[in-house]
Amino acid sequence: MRAAQIIEQRKPLKIGNVPDPTPGPHDVIVKVEASGICRSDWHAWMGDWEWLGLSPVLPIIPGHEMGGVVEAVGAEVKNFRPGDRVTTPFHEGCSHCSNCQSGHSNRCDNLQIYGFAYDGAYAEYVKIPNGDFNLVKLPDEVDFVTAAAIGCRYMTGYHGVVRANLQPGDWLVVHGTGGVGLSSIQVGNAVGAQVIAVDVDDAKLEMARKEGAVATINARNENVVEAVKQITKGGAHASIEALGIQETILNSVLSLRKGGRHVQIGLTTHNEAGIVGLPIDAVTAQELEIVGSLGNPRTEYDGLLALIAQGKLNPRSLVSKEVSLDDVNDVLNDMTNFRTYGFNVITKFK
Repeated sequence: MRAAQIIEQRKPLKIGNVPDPTPGPHDVIVKVEASGICRSDWHAWMGDWEWLGLSPVLPIIPGHEMGGVVEAVGAEVKNFRPGDRVTTPFHEGCSHCSNCQSGHSNRCDNLQIYGFAYDGAYAEYVKIPNGDFNLVKLPDEVDFVTAAAIGCRYMTGYHGVVRANLQPGDWLVVHGTGGVGLSSIQVGNAVGAQVIAVDVDDAKLEMARKEGAVATINARNENVVEAVKQITKGGAHASIEALGIQETILNSVLSLRKGGRHVQIGLTTHNEAGIVGLPIDAVTAQELEIVGSLGNPRTEYDGLLALIAQGKLNPRSLVSKEVSLDDVNDVLNDMTNFRTYGFNVITKFK
């Protein structure tokens, strides 16, 4: 099969033929019809996140946002058959730890990520370990490009909005309008929140308005905390940080009203290496909440897919470009220079 491999970090991916994957007893082989190019793939390519244990052993095929068709199943697989239309969370659950069994597969004690622990979906075929637990059947109304779009960034934004614990009419601020941020904005708008988008790129802020943001703030031109408090008349009920940068994390916490909730989605870069400062006295005095949000548990997929099938959510609107496997190096280089908008999805593999 054709695939793109990281052979050496920060060097062009090698695109060519590699052996087809074969299923073990509990594995499923999926023919990939669409694969998103995510900034997390860029982090793997750059060699970030060693402090999280997420530095892949090379060579490896990246890609963890996918939609496709079951090609083959292992002898012990019971719930899937060739021809089934499927997707999967980017995080593989083991199915037997206490987190998986309590419905929190995104917190799996043995969590593994496609393109970090094993080969991912920048390829014609991908192997899904423990397929009965990790695969998700697609409704007929959800196409493969949409499935790829929800594979990481969109479902992460969806779960982040769930973690924000919003009520209709609440103010939600989203810091960073990349893929996760735009997804959070669309979902937040759908659940009735009043969403404010913050970024330094006017083109991205315009996209945020199209996805439902009622106000935008360019952090290069305005004091973010003051602007949020003025718009909301006192501060936001919740704030999502989708970048993992010290400055935006601080802005997120300080822009909350008393009793507000900061939701941390963005993983940090090598500059922060996982450690940032917080205004802890403000957290105490204002009874602020700080919560983390990772991916989207398998148990939340039915609701997410139902909302998409009914047309209440539209992840495909965030897909800015469909590309070929041969284009992945160009997209990764554009990510380095912050020249990507929305989602880039591989739909041509040969």
